[in-house]
Amino acid sequence: MKPKPNRKKRSRRTSYIIAEYIVKEGTHRDVIKNIGAGGLFIRTSRKIADGQTILLEFPLFRFDNTIRVSGKVVRIDSDGFAVAFDSLIKTLESKDGQIPDIVHEINRGSGNK
Repeated sequence: MKPKPNRKKRSRRTSYIIAEYIVKEGTHRDVIKNIGAGGLFIRTSRKIADGQTILLEFPLFRFDNTIRVSGKVVRIDSDGFAVAFDSLIKTLESKDGQIPDIVHEINRGSGNK
């Protein structure tokens, strides 16, 4: 079995953020598995059509700071689907190879940053 090529052009960070999204199949809520300035991957068992427009809403750095972004579904696999944003989320640009902390890391209460 051939390994999948890495299609991501920018760094991504593992996340556990619930996103609400609108696609032609309806409005849904699922978990963002990873995110970066240029896109994200949503873990779901839903059947979402490849190539379609998507509108997303989710908290990023604080629970009261909701991000609204549009993009395109660019890859489907058995675990979910990948989205490329129409425009970058500048606050997620990597600095020296590191993406800033996101909401689940800042507010998890364990004391670790």
